Amino acid sequence: MSKKRVLLSWSSGKDSAWTLYQLQQDDDIELVGLVTTVNETHQRVAMHAVRVSLLEQQAKAAELPLHIINIPHPCSNELYNQAMNNFFSSIEGQAITHTAFGDLYLEDIRQYRVDNLKSTGLEPLFPLWLRPTDQLAQAMLDGGLKTRITCVDPKQLPASFCGREFNQQFLNDLPDGVDPCGENGEFHSFAYAGPMFKNAISITSGEVVERDGFVFADLLPEGSAA
Repeated sequence: MSKKRVLLSWSSGKDSAWTLYQLQQDDDIELVGLVTTVNETHQRVAMHAVRVSLLEQQAKAAELPLHIINIPHPCSNELYNQAMNNFFSSIEGQAITHTAFGDLYLEDIRQYRVDNLKSTGLEPLFPLWLRPTDQLAQAMLDGGLKTRITCVDPKQLPASFCGREFNQQFLNDLPDGVDPCGENGEFHSFAYAGPMFKNAISITSGEVVERDGFVFADLLPEGSAA
């Protein structure tokens, strides 16, 4: 039986990184690339606010091609879907069979992914689906995943958590009701080391700013200027 040729929807965060790790261990899967939406105006990963230069380092460390889909800011659903459809049209003929996502348990998001893929001929994969998030967060730490928090929704989590390392102390300090993996949008992250990468990515912390109702911690490639 031929292998599944899989694109991975890549946010730059821990769930995407752990999904990559799961896919890498499946002999029936051939990973063919990472796909990321980037804010065209600011050249940052949507929501995570990670610089494109760091995104490119992740793809290099994963030894996979990176496909960047530029989207405007702000971006309507119509414009977003148009950008995605243009991308899927551009990869026709490459024998890609599946797109994988790092979603954990939100049914509406899963259905949105499924519906959007129907016209592409690609099948969705959800390697982490319904894994209990407390166990999943612990598995990530035990497995050597290194992650920094890049965005916090201050309506759900104190702004002081932004910029912190995703580690045991971070999990211990989370207020009651906050998902350990931030699946409800409480926080977003950047994965800089772990078993899914051939090398760690050196980062340094920049400024923490509040914008559009969220708190963002800027991460810089080590040795670069802001």
